Amino acid sequence: MKYWIACVVFAACLFQPKAARADNRFIVRDNLGLPVLQDACLLINCSVVEGLDGTLGQLFLVSVPGIINVNAVVLLLDSLPGVLDVELDHLVQLQQVSPPDVPSGLYDSTPVDYFGTSVWHGYVDQPAGQTVRLQEAQTGFNAGGSGIAAVIDTGVDTSQPVLANVLVPGYDFTRNSAGGSEQNDLPQWTESGQSEPAQVTQSTMAVVDPYNSATLSGPNYSAFGHGTMVAGIIHLVAPQAQIMPLKSFQANGTGYLSDILRAVYYGVQHNAKILNMSFDFPKYSLEMKYAVEFADAFSAICVAAVGNDGENTTVYPAGYTGLVMGVASTSADDTRSTFSNYGPDVWVAAPGEAIITTYPFGTYAAGWGTSFSTPFVSGAVALLLSLSPIVNQQGAARALSAAQQISPALGKGRIDLYQALSAFTSQEW
Repeated sequence: MKYWIACVVFAACLFQPKAARADNRFIVRDNLGLPVLQDACLLINCSVVEGLDGTLGQLFLVSVPGIINVNAVVLLLDSLPGVLDVELDHLVQLQQVSPPDVPSGLYDSTPVDYFGTSVWHGYVDQPAGQTVRLQEAQTGFNAGGSGIAAVIDTGVDTSQPVLANVLVPGYDFTRNSAGGSEQNDLPQWTESGQSEPAQVTQSTMAVVDPYNSATLSGPNYSAFGHGTMVAGIIHLVAPQAQIMPLKSFQANGTGYLSDILRAVYYGVQHNAKILNMSFDFPKYSLEMKYAVEFADAFSAICVAAVGNDGENTTVYPAGYTGLVMGVASTSADDTRSTFSNYGPDVWVAAPGEAIITTYPFGTYAAGWGTSFSTPFVSGAVALLLSLSPIVNQQGAARALSAAQQISPALGKGRIDLYQALSAFTSQEW
């Protein structure tokens, strides 16, 4: 009865011709499944676009044309048979931090062997690695990383030679196609002869030889390379772990919450043990909480950035404390980065300034932001998995809390990988 009353009361104020107003997207949980929701949508002029939770079959993206009153349509959808929750789908924006200077290591292109792959010396011997005692942890515990780390981001350049041997098949949720390569966002390239580090986005200093960097300087490519950079940091810390690219963001840094949800469920259902989420959004989402709870139930460990506003504030998914490890950024002198958020939702911090990492076109970049602190922690979890394949969120968080105290605003402190692995081996499993 409530469904038909809702139709009568709200139908007149919800819709107008499609040409006048674009469709709106809603995330709908219906425990009666797809056929019931599709039948109900036929009656109220909505359509089920796709499922969001993989094989579970209870979470859907629903499109409603010509909405005038969003709150009213939420009530209408909520009145449908079996519907448990309705949220407005929205865009999430990757945050950018302007880089001050090119770090000297980005000029150090001397090739060295790193776990069987040729990489730049400036990448493997950078200050951030020394700060977190990376080499000591790897050699002292014979730990090179294990498990699959899903990178929910702009995609990963699958042709990057540093990463090629550790990538596993991913997915592009922005195109609904297999792969997850961010190279698909690019136009045709021309050679420019560029051979020095050049600023190509708001957030990176990158070597782009021999490609034309002019296009990448445009707003449509403001976050291009972000996912490849994040993946490169995980690989730096845990070079024997595998990486799954889950492309949920466009090259301009925007992505729908619904695609992020799809990526979380996809990653867990395809055996990812780590979910790296180098992004944040300010609004609480019940469905995002359900998604990270689902990950936790399958012992997949969630790690997320706390954001770059320089404020004591709560953002998500880092704000789902106990389910997600929120990561802040520290500077070269081991203080909080001025751009880094801080406060009770921070579990640990990691270096996040002038981090040298992989970039598309087989080259390297340097990044600033909590986006690049987060994969240090994801990589640390992969090192823990080298020691025990059954580690879960609570065990990883407990081990990583053996950190260097800096400030109460930065949770347990800046990670120390050697101390974390030492603490982990002393735990009872």
